[in-house]
Amino acid sequence: MPSKKVIETCRKKLTDLKQKHMNTLQLLSTELVKEASGDIADKARELQEEVFSLARREKLSQELSEIEQALDRIKSNRFGICEETGNPIEEKRLLSIPWTRLSLEGAEIREMERQEAQEELS
Repeated sequence: MPSKKVIETCRKKLTDLKQKHMNTLQLLSTELVKEASGDIADKARELQEEVFSLARREKLSQELSEIEQALDRIKSNRFGICEETGNPIEEKRLLSIPWTRLSLEGAEIREMERQEAQEELS
């Protein structure tokens, strides 16, 4: 289990990041979809920008979900426990990736399982 200081530091980081993501999502969602005008190159560029914006919103939404889940784990005293191994997550890892659900060992296990599954599909 991480120390109280690490938990509080992570809670602050997560809360700040959650607010930042929410603000960015709000800005992205209020952008007006412009009527494509101009030549084909202009229309293609505008379409490409719209696709990029949608992808960015999706990525931010996924990250926001991970952040909210981490805050829930803090509230329920499950924060800092690896979902794969059940062992404590390294404090250094939590401080750099406060929403992580896996220790280094747990991440390696998941990666090996993912690679094995891909090999089976090949």
